[in-house]
Amino acid sequence: MKYLFVLISLVCFQKPFLVKSPDFAFDHFMQFRFTCDGENISPGLIFENIPEGTIALALVMEDIDSPNGAFVHWVMWNIPVRQKMEENKSPGVLGKNGRGQNSYFGPCQPNGIHTYHFFAYALNSSLSIPVTSGKAELLKAMEGHILSKATFKARYHRQ
Repeated sequence: MKYLFVLISLVCFQKPFLVKSPDFAFDHFMQFRFTCDGENISPGLIFENIPEGTIALALVMEDIDSPNGAFVHWVMWNIPVRQKMEENKSPGVLGKNGRGQNSYFGPCQPNGIHTYHFFAYALNSSLSIPVTSGKAELLKAMEGHILSKATFKARYHRQ
């Protein structure tokens, strides 16, 4: 019984997997340089409490306020397991974004305020999918390999 309590305690007190940016706070506005109006470079990210057994990370960034449904701005997988990803760096395999490009494409909505979600995945294996893959193919390939998922959101206001 004592061992069961210790096991339950370890599971219950494990810190959640998190993704955040050193450049802007959760639900705050992204800086101009990360958008199509600025330098269009990818923001830096920090991964905290990466689960034990993680072999690789994956990432999807999308605009959930797009009038035609969620617009994918960034897809990446096989990101090495480390806590920090520098801005304007792509340490993993880049997949196709909503423009059909294998690159980061910063916020670029026609006008108004949009919300951008960053979904980070801790995976128990690396993935062997073609670079022609986008979000849908990535999500399918990750089935059965996701140890944990983290979400971070930001906004951008375009005049």
